[in-house]
Amino acid sequence: MTELSAKRRKGSGTPSLDCDRGWLKRARRVPSPNCDDRPDPDDISLLVIHGISLPPGRFGGPWIDALFTNTLDPTADPYFQTISQLRVSAHLCIRRDGRLTQYVAFDQRAWHAGVSTFSGRERCNDFSIGIELEGADTTPYTARQYAQLIRVSAALLRTYPRIKPERIVGHSDIAPGRKTDPGPAFDWPRFRVGLRDRIK
Repeated sequence: MTELSAKRRKGSGTPSLDCDRGWLKRARRVPSPNCDDRPDPDDISLLVIHGISLPPGRFGGPWIDALFTNTLDPTADPYFQTISQLRVSAHLCIRRDGRLTQYVAFDQRAWHAGVSTFSGRERCNDFSIGIELEGADTTPYTARQYAQLIRVSAALLRTYPRIKPERIVGHSDIAPGRKTDPGPAFDWPRFRVGLRDRIK
């Protein structure tokens, strides 16, 4: 636990996320090896929303876990042959039914953003938290996913006060031309109104 996290837990006036050493207690935990230490563990100031489905456009199954734990079988689907050697992760994934799986502690650096820039600053992995929504660019996300994302985002904003609502972005915003997720199917107004109401 970082010194800043300890201060939050000891009554700094900022409610702490319900987590143990950066792990969300209500999430299923599947540790990924694809992470490392942040250059500055107290510099967590961006939340990046992603979309993922494996194979593309198909939901369910063990494949997201497998990708983030380097156990994806390249013979299980032709598409997997193109990505099985990737070493990537996210902090958290929200499945279609709202279930949470956490792969990396929030205080660590997950490998989710790749080549990226936000507000003139490169290497967004250094200072961001990455949340994957199980979905596809043109498939509507579910009500349970929005509800869970709003709850988690509100908790993260309380726990990491350098993350502001305006510093919640899509992967496409920090890697334009390279990434498109969470895609046009993601309802940003719905999410932002729900988050605003949650943090009032």
